[in-house]
Amino acid sequence: MRFMSIDIIGEILIMKHFILLIEALLALGIIGGFFQCSGKPRYYELIENGEFKAARRLLREDLLPNRNLSDGLRARLDFELIRMDRIEKDFTLSEESVLEYIRKYVPEVTPENLRKWEAEKTLEYKIIDGQKRYFNNAQYNLFRLDKELKAIKEKIDAENSGAAQRKKFPLDEHIKTVIDKVETTGRRFVCPVKMLIKQSLIVDQDVVPAGEILRCWIPFPREIDRRQTDIAILSSEPKEYYLADNKNMQRTIYFEKPARSGEPTTFSVEYTYKSHGVYVPVDPEKVLPTPDRKDLNLYTRPRPPHLEFTNKMKELSRSIVGDEKNPYRIAQKLFAWVDTNITWASAREYSTFYNIPGYVIENRHGDCGMQTLTFMTLCRMNGIPVKWQSGWEFQPPDDSMHDWGEIYFEPYGWVPMDVTYGLRKTTDEKLKWFYLSGMDSYRLIFNDGFSMEFDPEKQLVRSETIDSQRGEVEWNGGNLYFDKWNWNLEWEILD
Repeated sequence: MRFMSIDIIGEILIMKHFILLIEALLALGIIGGFFQCSGKPRYYELIENGEFKAARRLLREDLLPNRNLSDGLRARLDFELIRMDRIEKDFTLSEESVLEYIRKYVPEVTPENLRKWEAEKTLEYKIIDGQKRYFNNAQYNLFRLDKELKAIKEKIDAENSGAAQRKKFPLDEHIKTVIDKVETTGRRFVCPVKMLIKQSLIVDQDVVPAGEILRCWIPFPREIDRRQTDIAILSSEPKEYYLADNKNMQRTIYFEKPARSGEPTTFSVEYTYKSHGVYVPVDPEKVLPTPDRKDLNLYTRPRPPHLEFTNKMKELSRSIVGDEKNPYRIAQKLFAWVDTNITWASAREYSTFYNIPGYVIENRHGDCGMQTLTFMTLCRMNGIPVKWQSGWEFQPPDDSMHDWGEIYFEPYGWVPMDVTYGLRKTTDEKLKWFYLSGMDSYRLIFNDGFSMEFDPEKQLVRSETIDSQRGEVEWNGGNLYFDKWNWNLEWEILD
């Protein structure tokens, strides 16, 4: 049986008929404490409390065997088993391994220091079946989230590297060039950069039996008028492929290949494309209320499970926005709040979260996608249309997977935004607010939406349920998670 995407499941859970469905299931004899008196599913509370063994037993022995489950609800329960497996993969570090890393910078660190950082939510851990397990990147995040430790690490790293530090990409200089070109030419899209990309996905040897067909989806760029253009495929492995239509919001190139005994299985695609910088000089005094249009209203609505208008988010929004009515001024306040209050930190896999912005608000940190989803939720709550965009960022010689978005201001239309790049540190107002209506030239856009269907459709639950940047692979025996394969993206600036 196919799994449903987690986003579709989220939609089901908020349908007005869901209560009637649950009542019917209970009436049909579903037992085992599916719901607590609080109204939350029993398995949910067990998972949240780290009681994985009990949750697995409840799901496998009591709930899933029930023949009266609908396909949608069964898929939801199946995914909870997958979610627990993925959480365990993200939390593997012992206390001693965390201490070992911290001692490189703070030799006198003690377990009591860990308790302090845990209470401050700068050192992430979980208790799973009675065992304390730290997030795989908890030790690195600690030196990002604690200001005192961050300063210590930067000082020591600088002393150790000496004068051999690599020169940083002059991003603000590039941004100034984009702004100047827009103002002198009157064009919105400027400073094109032509790039060569080779992306690969390599499945580990003997992960599936020899002769079994592996199905692979590699993210592929969308043609976007005047912004991302001139896409040309140069080669692929295997040579035969299926390229999804440009209308697909999460576009992919699809391959099939049989596994061979004792050998890894490689899929790859090589292509060129051209990326343009964008800048729209928004005058706040000319911004009008958002029109009541169907195409825009779609992007002001909640979209569970991650874009939800919870009471906590509503309270936060009111505290930030106050009495402001101008859509651009509201967006500025929200943009500045996320930039100032939500520190970037490495995150565990998105599919392990029930609601990402809720986690971000509680912990005051998150990676680029988590910052973006939080900003999007706050904007939509204030009637400002926003949508997801993501792929890769390049700051030669560096690169990274990255998430950002687009925001709508009347009468300017849709403009790019990147809350992770945030407010530039400058007194130049155009440069300072560039990433609320502009974008640099060094982007590779794969996705214009999140949790969208692939073409051809993936038959089993995705490894990444929100985004598509590394790829996906499955076979008739199941989905292959990230620990079963590797990915690589090579790039070169051609012009």
